[in-house]
Amino acid sequence: MTEPEPASVPPAGDPAAPVLREPAAGVPEPITTAKQLDDVVRALAAGRGPVALDAERASGYRYSQRAYLVQLRRAGVGTVLIDPVPLPDLSAVGEAIADAEWVLHAAGQDLPCLAELGMRPQRLFDTELAGRLLGDERVALGTMVEKHLHVGLEKGHSAADWSTRPLPYDWLVYAALDVELLIDLRDALAAELADAGKTTWAEQEFEAVRLAPPPAPRVDPWRRTSGIHRLRNRRQLAAVRAIWEARDTVAQQRDVAPGRVLPDSAIVEAARALPASERELLALPIFGGPRQRRQVTTWFGAVAAARALDERDLPPVTGGSGDSDGMPATSRWRERDAAAAARLVAARAVIADLADEHTVLAQNLLASDVVRRLCWTPPETVDAGSVRDRLAELGARPWQIGLTAEPLAAALAAAPAAAAPAAAEPTGGDSAE
Repeated sequence: MTEPEPASVPPAGDPAAPVLREPAAGVPEPITTAKQLDDVVRALAAGRGPVALDAERASGYRYSQRAYLVQLRRAGVGTVLIDPVPLPDLSAVGEAIADAEWVLHAAGQDLPCLAELGMRPQRLFDTELAGRLLGDERVALGTMVEKHLHVGLEKGHSAADWSTRPLPYDWLVYAALDVELLIDLRDALAAELADAGKTTWAEQEFEAVRLAPPPAPRVDPWRRTSGIHRLRNRRQLAAVRAIWEARDTVAQQRDVAPGRVLPDSAIVEAARALPASERELLALPIFGGPRQRRQVTTWFGAVAAARALDERDLPPVTGGSGDSDGMPATSRWRERDAAAAARLVAARAVIADLADEHTVLAQNLLASDVVRRLCWTPPETVDAGSVRDRLAELGARPWQIGLTAEPLAAALAAAPAAAAPAAAEPTGGDSAE
């Protein structure tokens, strides 16, 4: 396998930089056989430097989050596209590049599906996260390539059904472009991080992403059904829960995205009506269609089960957070604990000021959940040392603790023990937690 010509990157600041519509060396055919994979593994092992990676899933079409295409690019090899449908074990690929730094954009999205294929990095560089640490508010790959490399990328198939076979040529172009300039972007961002004195920050953040465990299951995921806010009757909510769970089972069995099995709007309508028979259910919008008529026994069975529930078993109108420490949604802090609400206002002001001072997004300076938990259950004695320990306990990285512990301790200590309603109302985008 010979190395193609490297991608051409126009000089920084070139106002005439063209949009890159195809990879410089063309689009390779996807690897689909064991023999082809063996050849690629040998080539990747002999390659040089970091490896750019990406994976395409079929979110919105499939229930699973498995990868349907894996893209790699390394000096000495060029771009490789691998079809993991006929090749579900890519552990040999992971071993071939185990010594290299893996470069991904929004790595947290792709690492789980790569791990399912047997690919786990030992070193990581996340270009999206690097941008956030540099204060970039728009961190889509195309936007960052344009900002930091002054090159436009032809994009447009991110929401495609990547389980489609054969994959159309223009989709393969899109997939190859995702890794075409990723190492160039990595190099530019690494230089900017070094100039800003943020290399250590980035290394700690990348390692946290690499070692992150799978997210905990959501508490009451059915409460995220679109339109559920229109329901206030507990039995109606029980119907939403029952239909949502039935839909989830069907979707998982068929490996189809739940919304394609039954839309949220249909769940809410059935819960509002609480039909007493299959005939009444079929009279509702959507349920009368041929696809839903075939599943009517399943959907009505869920409604009937909700109708038969004892009053004691109905879900509450407002869901709890499910936290072991009893932390409620911030919209309820003022009524539950006015002092905690005042601490949260003070802490958020500190984080906003520090984020502005250090040109980093506030969420990346210190995760919102860490700030909330610190304010809800602060140390018994509030000082820089105890706040530092509490932040470490909550998973904050050393660089974050070093920047925030002392000012947060001062803010928490100065917050009023009880706050006036206007001052206590937390601000931010998480009131619906």
